[in-house]
Amino acid sequence: DVTRVVPGLKDGTTIADARRLLVESFEQGGIEEAEADARLLVGHALRIDRTRLLSDSGRLLEAHEVNAIQALAARRLQREPVARITGVKEFWSLALQVTDAVLVPRPDTETVVELALDFIDRGGLRKERLRLLDIGTGTGAIALALLSELPNAVATLSDISEPALGVARANAQRHDLTARCTFAISDIADGLNGPFDLILSNPPYIAQPDIAALDPEVRDHDPMLALDGGSEGLDVYRAIANEARRLLAPAGRLIVELGAGQEAAVRSLFTKAGLTVGAARHDLAAIPRALAAAIAP
Repeated sequence: DVTRVVPGLKDGTTIADARRLLVESFEQGGIEEAEADARLLVGHALRIDRTRLLSDSGRLLEAHEVNAIQALAARRLQREPVARITGVKEFWSLALQVTDAVLVPRPDTETVVELALDFIDRGGLRKERLRLLDIGTGTGAIALALLSELPNAVATLSDISEPALGVARANAQRHDLTARCTFAISDIADGLNGPFDLILSNPPYIAQPDIAALDPEVRDHDPMLALDGGSEGLDVYRAIANEARRLLAPAGRLIVELGAGQEAAVRSLFTKAGLTVGAARHDLAAIPRALAAAIAP
């Protein structure tokens, strides 16, 4: 029997009431996005989309449906992220498969895509055959978002993890982008040759001492390989900076996601590596979140 983690949720409850009861349970459990999480999980349990959730809101639930909802709610209350429960996360309006081999894509990372498109639009390059490299691609989120905007671009998606690359490959296929993708098992950029017009990365940037204090959704569920940035969180930025001049086209750009409070340190690393660094782009919480660099003249 399924643990009844959501009080009051039983056979004959309406869809609307089930959602309300989940929201209450989630709020009591200290879950921030209670409303959105309840909607996604009820929809997933019943295998219906947002529109049907609303149009069928008065429908009464059967016992097996209640059990399915209770089971998913129990996982969420254990702080398992919704994207890991449903196996899907939306990024740049692309539905991406998520497994335990990859980081769940975050809205913050869309800042990297925006900064890349700013650079492309300033140069009037949307229709060009741009060559992109996404280092530590994970789900493929950054590269696939850009390919969805740039009809003639091609991308190399690299990751040190073979299972992660498998997820990126599945996501490329899901969105009919495989023909413009190359997949490479690589530590940073080992074995890769440029030139690339855009090098993009959301590298592991959590400093080792800070990992224990992360939200359980991240600490207990995201792969450590994708979080651990070394003693100060800067190891991978340093490695990318060392490869940038070798791999970038003369007018190309390197664009990375930043951890909170890391702008000055990353800017200085990049400058030391012979790169010119632009202004940081801020995320919705006004945190400097993406940084672009070019080869210094």
